[in-house]
Amino acid sequence: MNATEKEEREYLEEIKEKLTLAIRRIDGDVRQASDELREKKQYIHEQQSGMDEADMVAAEQSINRMAFTGEAAVARKRKLLKLGQSPYFGRIDFVPQGKEKWPVYIGIYSFLDERQRQSLIYDWRAPISSLFYDYELGEASFVTPAGPMQGTIELKRQYKIRDGRMEFMIENGVNIHDDVLQRELAKSSDDKMKNIVATIQRDQNAVIRNETAPVMVIQGVAGSGKTSIALHRIAFLLYRFRETIRAKDVLIISPNKVFADYISNVLPELGEEHIPELIMEELAADLLEHQHPFQTFFEQVSMLLEKPHPAFIERIRYKSSFDFLTQLNQYLLYVENNYLVVKELRVGSTLVPLPFMLAKFKTFHRVPLLKRFALVAEEVRAFVRDATKRKLSNHEKNVIGEAIPRMFKFHQVMELYRDFYRWAGKPDLFRLDHRQRLEYADVFAFIYLRIRLEGMSAYDHVKHLLVDEMQDYTPVQYAVLARVFACRKTILGDVSQTVNPYSASSAETIERVFPQAEVVRLYRSYRSTMEITAFAQRITPNPNIIPLERHGPEPAVLHFGSEQEELQAIKGLIADFKSSGNQSLGIICKTLRQAEQAHRALQAEGIFLLTEESTHFKEGIIITTAHLAKGLEFDEVIVPFASARSYQTEVDKSMLYVACTRAMHQLTLTYSGEVATFVNS
Repeated sequence: MNATEKEEREYLEEIKEKLTLAIRRIDGDVRQASDELREKKQYIHEQQSGMDEADMVAAEQSINRMAFTGEAAVARKRKLLKLGQSPYFGRIDFVPQGKEKWPVYIGIYSFLDERQRQSLIYDWRAPISSLFYDYELGEASFVTPAGPMQGTIELKRQYKIRDGRMEFMIENGVNIHDDVLQRELAKSSDDKMKNIVATIQRDQNAVIRNETAPVMVIQGVAGSGKTSIALHRIAFLLYRFRETIRAKDVLIISPNKVFADYISNVLPELGEEHIPELIMEELAADLLEHQHPFQTFFEQVSMLLEKPHPAFIERIRYKSSFDFLTQLNQYLLYVENNYLVVKELRVGSTLVPLPFMLAKFKTFHRVPLLKRFALVAEEVRAFVRDATKRKLSNHEKNVIGEAIPRMFKFHQVMELYRDFYRWAGKPDLFRLDHRQRLEYADVFAFIYLRIRLEGMSAYDHVKHLLVDEMQDYTPVQYAVLARVFACRKTILGDVSQTVNPYSASSAETIERVFPQAEVVRLYRSYRSTMEITAFAQRITPNPNIIPLERHGPEPAVLHFGSEQEELQAIKGLIADFKSSGNQSLGIICKTLRQAEQAHRALQAEGIFLLTEESTHFKEGIIITTAHLAKGLEFDEVIVPFASARSYQTEVDKSMLYVACTRAMHQLTLTYSGEVATFVNS
């Protein structure tokens, strides 16, 4: 079947015709459903005066069924139209043991010839499609519901089909992905992250199709595709467990709104609905019920970049340690054993004895401490009611309701949080900022105490949690996530790309919070050329990184006599970019102040400034900070103001590494004065 490229091109036309016919059939079904819905509504309108409640309920259910059928048909049509643009990207000929050859075309969605009841295209997530990613020619197997199926792959092909036209076909017996991968990576990057179904590698496929890990931690180097892999993993799980999990049951925690917008295309491209997402500050505000104002992570990093006070660094470092979480747990145990002094209680002439009180507090030992008082008070009221054989007065009820909490030393979580620092012998390490807000390093520690003391169940509906940029969250933040989200989790990041080394978490740190976690390490970097990767390695060495063999110009480090000269030269670099054929340019600064300065100097049509308030990723030329550029990639990157004066501390070094590793094809650093020592190290 389809032995030559000519036959493959003819087969593509056949498939497109069948897709067109299927779309026409759906159009007919949608028209019919629409007509029936209109007739049903008209009938109900005319007959409703004679209909009883049961008739009305039945009619409403019938209308809802019709509407759902129509919506499903529209969604199916959308998928078929997308398949018409690019029906499939791969083919394998699989010969199961003792059976006939089975040609399998693999695409982004499945397509069934309904008349012949034959699968013409298999969804990339289907069990048999794993053969395409996991094996070359020769012996192979995949898992079916009935068990493993053994066989042989006799042929493997890959196609690039765009706008319904085959651009190329590759047939290879060794590693078919490399050639296509090189072609894809050499292309320009445009406005959003794309799906990678045609170029998923074997190690990536193992992560995507892992169905069993309760917590999967993906530690991947810059450019290893970890975010894309995680999103494809979500798409796979939604396909595999479609009876029990829907897009609305998944939650993504993103580093910022721009990044959330940047990745927003991937799941819809894979045929899944948009997934809810939050940034960590939104989660915190929600868990605090908007009652406690606090500093943001961006503000914390900005302070570390612009005026890094040693006491501020000490507070962050302490509250980002695993020991801090251990001490919080020890304090809670101490509170339980020492701050609750249960006494006998007299209500009028009735004495509620101490053994009864102790027994009731013990009964509710699994209930968060500050929630126990109301429950014990109810038990005491029942005791007094039984003893007096009468209803209690409001005064008596209030006496009991007020007396029980008084047996505990504190009544507010904030009082306990302040007391923790006194108990730990570190009262100086808690302070509100100049605007009387919690410092960011205190936010999740305070939330953790609140959960342990008051309980919380706001996110019980979430069935899978995806956390990106894991290195920027501390052990106490993970302890909060563990308690708020009882579901499965995918957690990903790169400790080399932290924007705050004083509060970085590695995969090992996360394993201590989630002992059941499966950790996968991805060392191959696909984003940058070997020259850019080698340059970034001089800033933050990682001996494990494996760059893909793809070459480009050496990164340029350009010296100028002044910042004015530097900014003038950047205008020339922008002009060169516009005539280069590349699609995206990132001008990545250390601080927001630098980014605003560059934006004022370079202001022109098509040049956008991304700030903490930005919600959308713009195509073209973007000026932003390294903190906000994390997770993004650009054809070209310019890092201005790369002087020794600007880049001095460990935080600065992290920022420089993040900025440089955003570049796919070309990297330029500009500076006046002395160049940053990290560049020459």
